[in-house]
Amino acid sequence: MTELLSFEKSRQNAHGPRLPEADVESPGPDDVLPRELLRAQPPGLPRLSEPEIMRHYSRLASMNYSISEQFYPLGSCTMKYNPVANEAAAALPGFTDLHPYQDEETVQGALSLMWRLEQALCAVVGVDRVTLQPAAGAHGEWTALRMIQAFHRSRGEARTEVLVPDSAHGTNPASAALSGFRVVEVRSGPDGRISLADLESKLSPRVAALMLTNPNTLGLFEREILDVAEIVHATGAMLYYDGANLNAFMGICRPGDMGFDAVHMNLHKTFTTPHGGGGPGAGPVGVKADLVPFLPTPTVERMNGQLKLDFKRPKSIGRVRSFYGNFGMLVRAYTYIVAMGGDGLTQASLDAVLGANYLRHEVEGLLEMPHEGPCMHEFVASARNLAPRGIKALDVAKGLLERDFYAPTIYFPLVVPEAIMVEPTETESKATLDAFAAAIKEIVTQADESPETLHEAPHGLPVGRLDEVATARHINAYLQGQSEDPILRWKKAP
Repeated sequence: MTELLSFEKSRQNAHGPRLPEADVESPGPDDVLPRELLRAQPPGLPRLSEPEIMRHYSRLASMNYSISEQFYPLGSCTMKYNPVANEAAAALPGFTDLHPYQDEETVQGALSLMWRLEQALCAVVGVDRVTLQPAAGAHGEWTALRMIQAFHRSRGEARTEVLVPDSAHGTNPASAALSGFRVVEVRSGPDGRISLADLESKLSPRVAALMLTNPNTLGLFEREILDVAEIVHATGAMLYYDGANLNAFMGICRPGDMGFDAVHMNLHKTFTTPHGGGGPGAGPVGVKADLVPFLPTPTVERMNGQLKLDFKRPKSIGRVRSFYGNFGMLVRAYTYIVAMGGDGLTQASLDAVLGANYLRHEVEGLLEMPHEGPCMHEFVASARNLAPRGIKALDVAKGLLERDFYAPTIYFPLVVPEAIMVEPTETESKATLDAFAAAIKEIVTQADESPETLHEAPHGLPVGRLDEVATARHINAYLQGQSEDPILRWKKAP
């Protein structure tokens, strides 16, 4: 199954697209740009009819995988269903017709939504204030670290290190390094949780913060979290919460009550705003009282009976994004929270944990379980038990693609050999989880009876097994124009 490029389909005799006339009055092009900067010829764009273009992109879309088609058990990314009601709310003219330069008096509805969303997020995670500006989770990490950095500097302390567990998301050390910190790794114990002994050995007056996810990336709750908070705070450092796994306990327990000083939230993971695709995201950051003065400007405040944007914050780290954040994402998240209510959010987390433990039980014995259960909203299995048959985690993932399931995260976290990381989310039915477990069982049986067939999977998708070794080895030559595109080279049978 393939599809030619639109340039390859192009026909010179086809009419170009019909564009509407500009609906604003402006000077002619000669008055705006110097003549020498204007094109002499039209750009060489594909020429196709409107139906041809529509069908072309529809065929391309059919080659993609999406949550609207099948189960998406992408561990640590919470790929759950995005309710259409959220989209309807975000599309209301009162929101879509706004302009960021409007006077505050004319956007009281938008500011009210932002204010109410902030209050709701404060209640969910147990903090005092929230900034809605960050455009993604990693951006939220960086924003939180910059506030922590500013806090220490305001006290005359030059703290230069950030502690990161060995099972952390890769963006944690990246955000710390981007903020100018030296990253120090903290090892996990045999049970998959952070080692208190190793943590204590790494703490010093140089440490600005410990970045921690709870439940951690292995899907395990950090049982000693109160002890962790105590020993971190005893050294004057702060505790940062990576909110990637907040889907595990909304309405059940709160990071702020565990001792976390800064909390970032992924609205696309936990609160059903669209996820991925290169579009706008949102990663709000909540903080306890000590960090409130350092929040990015502006904040939404109630002043003289109106909502205002407050830019007069002398200790602020400044603006971290143009305007006030990705407002459309904020509308979608607020819609979800209002629709669910407190009890609904709690039930979502309970269902997520139940689904993960059920699926873990169903595949236990088929795949290796490196740590004892129960898990939280996700679990990490290992394909190491299939190694004697020559099967790796990659083969299991490709076998799932063959069976119309999106592949889970594999080879992460790095602390688990041949890791297969699964998060079913609360939005999937028991029937779907049973079908996924049956697919795993079928793959393990195939590993015994016909491993060579599994090595060549997938067979029936638009793109088959890629030659990943050649890609890694020859990518530089390709980029320099010295070899063919390695991504398009199929893996050949011996």
